[in-house]
Amino acid sequence: MGADIVLWMLALLVTLIVMGVHIGIALALCSGLGVWLMIGSFEAAVSIMGNTAYEAVRKDVFAVIPLFVLMGDIISRSGAAGDLYRICDRGLKRLPGRLAIATIAGNTVFAAVTGVSIAAAAAFSRIAYPEMKKLGYKDTFSVGAVAGSACLGMLIPPSILLIVWAILTEMSVGALFIAGIIPGIVLALLFSGYVVTAAKLRPHVAPSSNQDLVILSSEERKQELIGGLGIVGLIFLVIGGLWFGLFTPTEAAGFGAIGALVIGLVKGMRKAELMDAILQAGRTTAPIMFLLITAQMYSRLLAMGGAVNFIQSIFLGLGADPWIILMIMAVIWIILGMLVDSVSIILLTVPIFAPLAMALGFNPIAFAIFGILVIEAGLLTPPFGLLVYTVKGALPDKTVSLGTIFKGSAPYFVLILVAAMLVIAIPSLATWLPQVML
Repeated sequence: MGADIVLWMLALLVTLIVMGVHIGIALALCSGLGVWLMIGSFEAAVSIMGNTAYEAVRKDVFAVIPLFVLMGDIISRSGAAGDLYRICDRGLKRLPGRLAIATIAGNTVFAAVTGVSIAAAAAFSRIAYPEMKKLGYKDTFSVGAVAGSACLGMLIPPSILLIVWAILTEMSVGALFIAGIIPGIVLALLFSGYVVTAAKLRPHVAPSSNQDLVILSSEERKQELIGGLGIVGLIFLVIGGLWFGLFTPTEAAGFGAIGALVIGLVKGMRKAELMDAILQAGRTTAPIMFLLITAQMYSRLLAMGGAVNFIQSIFLGLGADPWIILMIMAVIWIILGMLVDSVSIILLTVPIFAPLAMALGFNPIAFAIFGILVIEAGLLTPPFGLLVYTVKGALPDKTVSLGTIFKGSAPYFVLILVAAMLVIAIPSLATWLPQVML
């Protein structure tokens, strides 16, 4: 009976989301209604949901999210992203399509202090695109590099998606952070390989330039080094602290926020800019926290109704190859990516998919990275394509259409899926570092 109620609540949940009801509200309503129908007491159902929400929000790991978001917002507003981009540009000047590769390299490093792809997409749309436009890069090639490489923010630690996944599955945040490093580097190399190949085969998309780089004054060079090297130092502080066991993820987030504040002050951020960063971090964090609380209610509903075991028995009873079931999960993630945001996709599917993957024999860490990569690809898929809309809104050139951005992002979408298949086929890409370091 419980499993039947859960299935009806899942159908109602999908209906509400399709109707446009906010996913957090839909999760809370369906969870509360489902528990009420199971136990037959409204007061008891409210008590269970209230206790679930309370127990969820008092977990220490929840503090990781606002602190890492604040760290990323301060760095984004300090101008350090521009410094990092220019340093990468100088170091890569001999490569074909150097500005696009500098964008990828900058995003790879910038991802390690933001945790949110949107921040990277907005920053590099304003920084990198005008430079590529100035040198005659084709619009599809330019915006594709910006939108595609911004996806690295959801994989390279500290990633908000990895934190959400860890909370839902009760996995170690630190282990998932470390697990994302090698796949993130592999993905960045795939992106760079595509850029170099495209620039050589189709020189018109990324014309080479003999234009000399701007000569900076000693003060400008000093500020550039402070911003660029400050980001690198912050990465060593946060990831290195986790790597060597000096910090817990929550402590690393706290030190990271303090380090970002120091960089911001050195870069000349004023009180008003810092307050804006704090407020923006709150605006970003509050919806995520609300979704996580309602997701805990949803998980309680699934547990009480025995839905996970019921759904597992359905899939396992099919007798299908585990890889077929894995591909079904991936297709569901990609379809959902066309409709809702990445955090919501994780909240809806991971409580069901993660136990199923373990029952099928997949490594939980490798599956987590695989899932993040596939869900990450959804950031580039029409019609939702959150990163595509972010790039569109942040571009100085308003004549660039959404269609152009989607077209330019398509190769990156394919490469993300290639990286996902590599991780699930070679689990050690994700599991080796956590085994060695933790």
